[in-house]
Amino acid sequence: MAAAKKILVIVESPSKAKTIGKFLGSRYRVIASVGHVRDLPKSRLGIVLPEDLENISEENREKLKDSEPFDPQYINIRGKGDLIKELKKEARNASKIYLATDPDREGEAISWHLAFLLGIDKDAPCRVVFNEITAKAVKEAVKNPRPIDRNLVDAQQARRVLDRLVGYQISPLLWRKISRGLSAGRVQSAALKIICDRENTIRAFKPEEYWTIEADFIKGRKFTAKLAAYKGSKLEIKNEQEANGILTALSQGSYVVSNVEEKDRMRKPAPPYTTSSLQQDAANKLNFSTRKTMMVAQQLYEGLDIKGHGSGGLVSYIRTDSVRISDEARLAAKNFVIENHGDEYYGGTVFANRKKDVQDAHEAIRPSRVELTPEEIKDQVSGDQYNLYRLIWIRFIASQMSPAQLKAVSALIENGNYGFRASGSKLIFPGFLKVNPPSKKGEDDKWLPELSRGEELEPADIRSEQNFTQPPARFTEASLVKDLEEKEIGRPSTYAPIVATLIDRRYIKKEKKNLVPTELGFTVTDIMSEFFGEIVDVGFTAKMEEGLDDIETKGIPWKGIIEDYYGILKEELERAGEAIPAPESEPELTGEKCPECGKELAVKHGRYGSFIACMGYPECKYTKPIIETIGVKCPKCGGDIVARKGRKGRLFYGCSNYPKCDRAYWDKPSGKMCPKCGSMLVESKGKTPGLSCSNKECNYKAESI
Repeated sequence: MAAAKKILVIVESPSKAKTIGKFLGSRYRVIASVGHVRDLPKSRLGIVLPEDLENISEENREKLKDSEPFDPQYINIRGKGDLIKELKKEARNASKIYLATDPDREGEAISWHLAFLLGIDKDAPCRVVFNEITAKAVKEAVKNPRPIDRNLVDAQQARRVLDRLVGYQISPLLWRKISRGLSAGRVQSAALKIICDRENTIRAFKPEEYWTIEADFIKGRKFTAKLAAYKGSKLEIKNEQEANGILTALSQGSYVVSNVEEKDRMRKPAPPYTTSSLQQDAANKLNFSTRKTMMVAQQLYEGLDIKGHGSGGLVSYIRTDSVRISDEARLAAKNFVIENHGDEYYGGTVFANRKKDVQDAHEAIRPSRVELTPEEIKDQVSGDQYNLYRLIWIRFIASQMSPAQLKAVSALIENGNYGFRASGSKLIFPGFLKVNPPSKKGEDDKWLPELSRGEELEPADIRSEQNFTQPPARFTEASLVKDLEEKEIGRPSTYAPIVATLIDRRYIKKEKKNLVPTELGFTVTDIMSEFFGEIVDVGFTAKMEEGLDDIETKGIPWKGIIEDYYGILKEELERAGEAIPAPESEPELTGEKCPECGKELAVKHGRYGSFIACMGYPECKYTKPIIETIGVKCPKCGGDIVARKGRKGRLFYGCSNYPKCDRAYWDKPSGKMCPKCGSMLVESKGKTPGLSCSNKECNYKAESI
C-alpha cells in the first residue's frame, strides 16, 4: 500500500521550518527555500531596457522576442540547483503545496518565484501568512490560504529593478572617476548625502557666545530658578560684560513670587515598537547596531525552545511600519495588566498609524505570548536575546497601561524688571511608568516647595555661566534611522543594510557611536551630487518610495513608475558618461590563464593594494595575491618568506607554504638568527635602525642590520 501523500509547506529558513514542522505534525512536510531561489543575474544588468528593443541583433532576437521594456530577466540563483531539484521532487509527491514565506513584499516575491518554479497556478490559494510563529497562528493560516498578492510582488519587483538600474549603471562611472569596487545605490546614496551634509554643517558651524544666570533659593529645601525675561520679553545675554551688569542690578532690590501655576498633566505611553523605533531604542539602550538588532530579533521571531512553554516564536513579525495590534493581543495584555497590577493600571489605548494604508497587514512588534515574561526566559536564552525581548515585552505591556498622572508647578520670581522661572513636577500616579520607568532617575520628582503669590524670597546664591552654541550632533545609527523614517526614505527591511553597506564600503566610519563620513564618502557624494543630483535628492527618493507604496496599496502598474524614473536616470547617465573620462590604461595582463575558467589574469587594484584576478569577473571570482619575496627562507620549513596584507590591510611577513606552514612575523625578517636563542632576527621599528629577536621571551637586540 502506497504511503499517503503529505502537504508540502515551504518557508525561508531551516530554523523556521523546524518550529513550524512541530506545530503541523506528521501530515505535513515543512522544508526551507533558504531565502530567494530566483533573482537577477549578478554578471549583467538583467533588465530589458527600451533601447535594447529598438535595434535587436540577430543574436538576441529570439531571446527578446516576447520581452517588454523593463522586464526583469530572472535566473535560478547559482548554487541553488540541488535545492531547487529537491523542492520540485517534494512538490511532485505532495497532495497540496503551501507557501509560507514572510508576510511582506520580499516574502511575497519569494513565494511568487517558488510558484513559478513549481508550476503552481497563479490564482491557486497556495499562500499562507502569519504574523507570529505560534501553533495557533500557523494552524489558522493553513486553514485560510489565499492566492499570491501580485500588488505586493510588483512592489518588490519595482524596488529590485530600480535598485539594479542605479547600482549597475552608476557604479561603473564611479570606477572610472575614482576607483574600482565602489558602489552607488538608490537609497544608499541618498543616506550618504544626508550624513555628508550634516558633517559639512558641523564643519561650517561657528559657535556663538551666550551667558545664563541662575539663582538658588531655600524654602525648606533648595530649588533653582533661571533668569528668563526682562520686562516680560525673552532675555538673551551675549557676553560677560552684559552678564556682570545684570548681576549688579540683581544684587539690589528684592525677589518676589509674582505668579504660581499648578496643572495636572498626563504622560501617555509610547506605542508598541515598529522596526525603526526598535532599532533606535536598541541602539540607545543596549548599544546594538541596527544589523545586530535585526539578527537577534529574527532569532526571537523564528522560535526558541522554552522549558514549560515548548517551541515557538517569542515575538511577532519584526519588519513593520505599523503600531496596530490585534484584538486578541490587546485582550491578552488587558488580562495580564489587570491581574498583575490592578484595574486602574489598564489603559487600552488604540494607536493609529501615520500612513494608514501601508504595511498595515502587519502588527506592531510585540511578544507572541504576553504571559512569557522576560525573567521566565532569562536563563534559557542568550544575553542579547533576553535584553532585546525584555525591551519589546516592556514596551508592549506599557503601551496598554494607563497614562502616568503628574502635578506640574511653575513659579515666576521677579526682581524689578527681571523675571526668573522655576518649575517642577511630582508623580501622582505612575500608570505605565510602573513597568517602564523614565531613563533618568527622579526626573518626575523635582517638586517645588509651597510658594504663594507676593511672597518674598532671599537668594542663597546667584551665578552666571558662559556657554557657546553647539553644532548639530553627528548622526548615530539610531538618529540616522529616525531621520530616514521621518524623510520617508527606505523601509523597515532596508535600514540595517543601508548603514552596514556604507560602513563596509568605507564611505563612513563609526567613532564611538557617531557616523562620520570618510574622504571617500565625501568624494562619492560630491560626484553623485554633481552628476546625479535628482537620484540622491532626498525629496525625489521619498517620492519614489511613495510610488512603490502606491503599487502595493493602489495597484498602480509598476513599469510606469520605472519608466518615469529611468527617463531621469538615463539623462543623468548620458551627461555623466560624457563628462567622466574613460580609463586611460588597458588592463595589466600577467600572461597567465585563470586555473578555474581559462580567461586572462590581470593585475587589479583594491582597498588593500594590488592583487591578481580573473578578467572573467564577476562570473569568475578567482583571485590570488601578488607575492613579494624578500630573499629570506622560512626557518620552519624552508619555504620563501613573502610580504602579505591582512584583512584590515596591515602588512606582515609569512611563509609561502601557508596554510601547511603557519610561520609569520609582523616585522620584516632579516634572515639572520638570534645568537642567544636561535630565533629569527627582525628589523626593529623606530628612529634607530637595528635588529631584535622575534621571540617575545628573548630580549636580544643588535645595533646594525
